[in-house]
Amino acid sequence: MSLGYFGRSTWPWRHLLLLVLTLGCTTVAGAEWMYGRMLWQPEPRYQMEWGHFWAGLQFSLPFLGILTAHEFGHYFVARWYQLKVSLPYYLPFWLGWLGLPHSIGTMGAFIRIGSTIQSRKVFFDVGIAGPLAGFVAALAVLWYGFTHLPPPEYIFEIHPEYKQYGLAYALRVYREAPPGGLILLGDNAVFWFFKTYVADPARLPHANEIIHYPLLLAGYLALFFTALNLLPIGQLDGGHILFGLIGERWHRRVSAGLFVGFVFYAGLGLFSPHVPPDLPPEADPNEDLYYLPLYLVYLYFVFSRLTNSRLRVLLIAVAVLAAQYLAAYVWPQAQGYAGWLLFALLLGRLGIYHPPTPERAPLSRGRQWLGWLALLVFALCFSPQPLGFK
Repeated sequence: MSLGYFGRSTWPWRHLLLLVLTLGCTTVAGAEWMYGRMLWQPEPRYQMEWGHFWAGLQFSLPFLGILTAHEFGHYFVARWYQLKVSLPYYLPFWLGWLGLPHSIGTMGAFIRIGSTIQSRKVFFDVGIAGPLAGFVAALAVLWYGFTHLPPPEYIFEIHPEYKQYGLAYALRVYREAPPGGLILLGDNAVFWFFKTYVADPARLPHANEIIHYPLLLAGYLALFFTALNLLPIGQLDGGHILFGLIGERWHRRVSAGLFVGFVFYAGLGLFSPHVPPDLPPEADPNEDLYYLPLYLVYLYFVFSRLTNSRLRVLLIAVAVLAAQYLAAYVWPQAQGYAGWLLFALLLGRLGIYHPPTPERAPLSRGRQWLGWLALLVFALCFSPQPLGFK
């Protein structure tokens, strides 16, 4: 989350307190990812110790450093234009107190801008500064992480049970893993480049173990959030950039179309007319279809701000559901990423259209090139399947 154009700045101690809380939460979360241990765990062998906690700083410091670079990119450009702008508000969000592992300790950060932005150029400059600054910081973290990988035996510190198999542990342990017990990070172009051309192949961790390497995890998550912010929809950073590039009229059309396409991909494969070949005999092959009405209600709610006409919203929802079902019929292997549905819900409620500006002068040629470069960065950072469980 990057820009909230409302409110005014508050006392610095509030920002500092939120930063400290977020640092604590992300440090605990980093230790959970590294060691598979939790702060509140009744079983001793899965309890987090102080040594694990301090090791979590290897994740929290670079990750918050990238996040801070992103937010201060917005902040300094806003100050350049003499806008009323707050320091970043960091959002601590750790799920371990609920007994849930694998949170990242934060929901990001945002700044508040209390001034009315008058032109496409200012929206563009403030919007693009954050993700580009964060992207550069993420590249630095990933370069250092992939060029300073520990020896392969490092994984035995995390999984001592692997040591009995030696460095050929992958031939045994993953076959014995319980269903859903393996967490995989999806590739994107930037991460793939570092794995393929920068890392020492002899030290490159197995795909199932990258989550235990804090610098790699911090860099990957930074790319993920950079891509989220650069989605050219609504009032995300990418939406501001697109608004600056093509103006209000075309932005409404393109943003709406991209949002519908995004939801279409997210729900692709949820419902299929084909029966899975490995379905147990006692299972009902039509069980998933019972949830179709509920999913249609979700689609209607998500698209409810596309237009003021309820009938049009319903038609769009039905059309997307029908297109998803038809795609599953024609291409049974088609699979979206259901995790995007939650983000689409949030995006749909925040609004997918951009507020107009009094000054509508087009951007300079240099800014246009920079805008298209930012959208290229989005494509390089975006992962269609960012997180998987096997």
